[in-house]
Amino acid sequence: MEALEVSKLDQNFKHEIISRSGGEHFIRCFSCGTCTASCPVADVAEEYSPMKLIRMALLGMKKEVLSSNALWLCSLCYTCYATCPQDAKFRDAIEVLRNMAIEAGYTPPEINAKIEKLNRFSQEIRYEIIKFFFDKDKNRIAKINSMIEGLAGI
Repeated sequence: MEALEVSKLDQNFKHEIISRSGGEHFIRCFSCGTCTASCPVADVAEEYSPMKLIRMALLGMKKEVLSSNALWLCSLCYTCYATCPQDAKFRDAIEVLRNMAIEAGYTPPEINAKIEKLNRFSQEIRYEIIKFFFDKDKNRIAKINSMIEGLAGI
């Protein structure tokens, strides 16, 4: 890992985040790592760390944070809300950072729409699979397969 150059850090970045609705609490983070340890995305995606994103933002690594694909890996599941001892509300900060990334031109706006569709899809397919576990309805399998085939349209 290369050393940070203080002159390249944007010391105002954290203030930009906390000035927006949803970003006001992330500054409470003291890097305990509870968010990352409990995050279902971090469990399957080694490159994803909520704690790392928060630290980078607090340090002023604006370009690195806003251009990071990691911003879009969060499933907005609220696990970090439930586990954070400092109530940093990282999930809300992620939404703020995503909006900032779009506004700054790091991410095309259509990505956010696709992510929202994907989030909706994942909830719907989860529902259908759980229902199948209980009712064993073979028609539900056809519906699930159809949903998966439709995923290409996202």
